[in-house]
Amino acid sequence: MLNLPKDKKIILFDGVCNLCNSAVQFIIKHDKKDIFRFVALQSDLGQEIIKHIGIDAKNIDSIILYQPGIAYYYKSEAVLEIAKNLGGIYYFGTLFSIFPIFFTNYIYDYIAKNRYEWYGKKESCIIPTKELQAKFLE
Repeated sequence: MLNLPKDKKIILFDGVCNLCNSAVQFIIKHDKKDIFRFVALQSDLGQEIIKHIGIDAKNIDSIILYQPGIAYYYKSEAVLEIAKNLGGIYYFGTLFSIFPIFFTNYIYDYIAKNRYEWYGKKESCIIPTKELQAKFLE
C-alpha cells in the first residue's frame, strides 16, 4: 500500500460493468483538477485496497472512493463525494445528501443489482489508452 499516490483520491470500480466504465470515462472527462486515479475492483491492487480498508470482498458490488491514509466512502456516499470533488455544476449533486443515507443507498443498491441487466457486462476490465494510462493504477 506504500506505492499509492498520497495526493490523489482513488476510485475503485467494477471493471467489467458497462455502467461503471461509462462513469469512469465521465469522471476522467470532468476531472479538470486531476484529483482521481482508478483501480478495478477485480485487480490485485483493488483486492489489496479492499482488504486494507476492511471491506469484505464478497459483498462488493459498489464504487469505493479511497483517500489513502484519510478515509473511504462507499456506495452513494462515494458518488456524492466524487460529485463534490468534480466541482462546477456537478457539485449540485451533493444536494442529494439531504436524504438519509439508508435512502440513497437503497436507490444505489437497486441500480447496482440491475446494472448488468440494464447496461451489460464486458468480458474483461477496461484497457486505457496510452494518454489515460497514468490515471489507472496497477
